[in-house]
Amino acid sequence: MRPLTVIGFIGSTLDASKFGPTRWNKWRPSVGLCMHEDLRVDRFVLLYGAKHKQLALHVMGDIATVSPETKVDLRLLEFHDPWDFEEVYGKLLDFSRAFPFDTEHQDYLIHITTGTHVIQICLFLLTEARFLPGRLLQTQPRQSQPDGGQSGWSVIDLDLSRYDSIATRFAVAAAEGSSFLKSGIDTRNSAFNRMIDEIEQVAVRSRAALLLMGPTGAGKSKLARRIYELKRLKHQVSGPFVEVNCATLRGDGAMSALFGHRKGAFTGAVTDRPGLLRSADKGVLFLDEIGELGIDEQAMILRAVEDKTFLPVGSDKEASSDFQLIAGTNRDLGREVAAGRFRDDLYARMNLWTFALPGLAERREDIEPNLDYELDRYAEREGARVTFNKEARARYLAFATSSDAVWSGNFRDLAASITRMATLALSGRIDTGTVEAEIARLRRLWSNTSLAAPDDLDRLLGPEAAEALDLVDRVQLAEVVRICRKSRSLSDAGRTLYSASRSRRLSTNDADRLRKYLQRFGLDWTSVTFLGDPGASGR
Repeated sequence: MRPLTVIGFIGSTLDASKFGPTRWNKWRPSVGLCMHEDLRVDRFVLLYGAKHKQLALHVMGDIATVSPETKVDLRLLEFHDPWDFEEVYGKLLDFSRAFPFDTEHQDYLIHITTGTHVIQICLFLLTEARFLPGRLLQTQPRQSQPDGGQSGWSVIDLDLSRYDSIATRFAVAAAEGSSFLKSGIDTRNSAFNRMIDEIEQVAVRSRAALLLMGPTGAGKSKLARRIYELKRLKHQVSGPFVEVNCATLRGDGAMSALFGHRKGAFTGAVTDRPGLLRSADKGVLFLDEIGELGIDEQAMILRAVEDKTFLPVGSDKEASSDFQLIAGTNRDLGREVAAGRFRDDLYARMNLWTFALPGLAERREDIEPNLDYELDRYAEREGARVTFNKEARARYLAFATSSDAVWSGNFRDLAASITRMATLALSGRIDTGTVEAEIARLRRLWSNTSLAAPDDLDRLLGPEAAEALDLVDRVQLAEVVRICRKSRSLSDAGRTLYSASRSRRLSTNDADRLRKYLQRFGLDWTSVTFLGDPGASGR
């Protein structure tokens, strides 16, 4: 049995008593909860106000008498007005954030019998929100002996209505969580911000699998790690973050890497191997490029997610691991299911919470705040602060936010670009000459990948369908795919592709025209823009 810590307030009225033998004839909640044979309290964190210090010392002495094994930890927590919601909630929130909880090795009960009703409500709210990672404890005198020292106890769930002032504080906490997921970057794209707000709610309220879709470099890996760090901050996970690039798992080694193996299971298996799933126990497992997994591995992943058990290679005994799954992909898994390359039951399991991360070209208004973020990262990494001069910054942002900037590698391209300019800025200032050289370098980089690669079209259409295309259709489709991937939206891509004929047409619904063109090949906007380099890992 794990050690038990109880956290509660001194009861200024209920816990009070006169000195002498008669003090045992009265029910006193803080003393009484330490008198149960079926509730062993190893540590009692007793909160008190300054004017109740002597009472707290008196209660600590009585607890030592009835339960010598209980260590009483007195903590001063002063309230100017213990009936003021704003003050009480704020100070309890600060206490919960500073307290060294160890949920992996200890259990916690939050005693809500003592204290003002406001204190009890705030303890409930903080416990429900997992700032206090424990369960609620209620004690009461037994009906058969209402004047006796011992009491009954129960672990309960409360259902209290919310208060506007507390809801406001929760909104602030949610905003802090969203900012945390964005690494503090003040992003301006409204659709992206709404998505992050939703991810923050899901991350702190659900243990269901999450699926992050998006092109290579859109930030899937970084976001998955921030989700893990947020959950760890809220005491929802205690294990590690284990990241796996499924594109690197091939053949027989994939099963061994994921699920582990027993010694002698195959040639070269000279020792037992726990496997990555077991390493993620009580933590988060991030399977990046999950669409690259084989069908057999997909089946075992599904069982591990549903039952928390799996069979290591060469073992007759099941292993277990309680992890939360986050999956990333730059493929359209719906199309992969239709093509028979991905299990529909695993897709259904992950599709409860699916979030599509847009590429940098769809978030051009976020380039400027990310530019500052990358400069800060460079300063932390290299120990030197680099800045733009005014003209150079304006020139770079004008290019970076224009349609000439392809950003095929998304945030990886931006990070690499800022790093190159900062490295070449010997005086610590990036000037226009450095910017012009970088713009030329980016143009050359993107010109080498101006058309969709042949294997890219193979993945979009399937090898047989791509092979059946005439060369003229193949070249045209590749260029359409390139334009789509550098455009913010279907409408933006349509305006670019059909710009010459716009003035000659009565109807200018370029988005519909492009949609119909893609449908000729069985494609749509999502499948074209979210299919990237299958062998690369997201940022």
